[in-house]
Amino acid sequence: MSEGSRGRSLAFGQVVIGPPGSGKTTYCHAMREFLARIGRKVAVVNLDPANEALPCPCELDIAQLVTLPDVMGSLGLGPNGGLLYCMEYLETNVDWLQEKLEGLKGHYVLFDCPGQVELYTHHNSLKNVFAHLAKWNFRLAAVHLVDSHYCTDPGKFISVLCTSLSTMLHVELPHVNILSKMDLIEQYGKLAFNLDYYTEVLDLSYLVDHLASDPFFRNYRRLNEKLVEVVEDYSLVSFVPLNVQDKESMRQVMQAVDKANGYSFGDQEHRSLEALMSAAVGADFHFSSTLAVQEKYVQSQDKAVEEEVMDL
Repeated sequence: MSEGSRGRSLAFGQVVIGPPGSGKTTYCHAMREFLARIGRKVAVVNLDPANEALPCPCELDIAQLVTLPDVMGSLGLGPNGGLLYCMEYLETNVDWLQEKLEGLKGHYVLFDCPGQVELYTHHNSLKNVFAHLAKWNFRLAAVHLVDSHYCTDPGKFISVLCTSLSTMLHVELPHVNILSKMDLIEQYGKLAFNLDYYTEVLDLSYLVDHLASDPFFRNYRRLNEKLVEVVEDYSLVSFVPLNVQDKESMRQVMQAVDKANGYSFGDQEHRSLEALMSAAVGADFHFSSTLAVQEKYVQSQDKAVEEEVMDL
């Protein structure tokens, strides 16, 4: 046991990551409200120095240490370079974070992280901060949010799969991939396959065949085949659908994250035998949540077809 963790009790939480606009801050505050309703003491920690307009107050804000506008103004950096500098500055001053987190003992912590993809694919500062959190006895799961509209474009979905896999391998934390904004998926366009094809990442050769029907992607068929081979060879990427306005959807995500960070196996809450067995063997596989979203999506598509027929 390291000196940093000696004498500290276990703490559980989530590091919420993903590209800009994927709904990380919305997720953090929705999950805080959801967990608070079932009796957990929850705290939100904002680690995004560019997040100036927080919808709700958080218990700890990186703005107390560094802000992106200040870095850009004083060092003459752009937004991307400035954000990387802010994360390097946080890593250098990680003692500040440790001291502030001392005041959140006994809380389940949601870390709202920046949206720059490089931070999770090859830049090391935020990864090193997560490693420090582990030394301080935080048991964390990475919750990687991806906007569900990428499912409507096979080319973009392949890029999302590659990014998700790269993030999982680089961050080195138990990982839960989330398809966010599922309540809006019917507005994004028609899916080429059923929703479970995307959430469970089934045989991707069908996706390559679908792409080949597009003249632009036909020339890149061999490249797409190799990309999906990499994803399938690792066999790590799958997604949990999420609608933050639906309690059952939030519960499904909470269960997946609790399994990933080990919270399910502790004694913090009373759990039924059925819930513990589900956590132990992974029995649910998110089928019920995916099925509910798929049914709603199919109904919306059927309604759209009926309206088109009526117009004719």
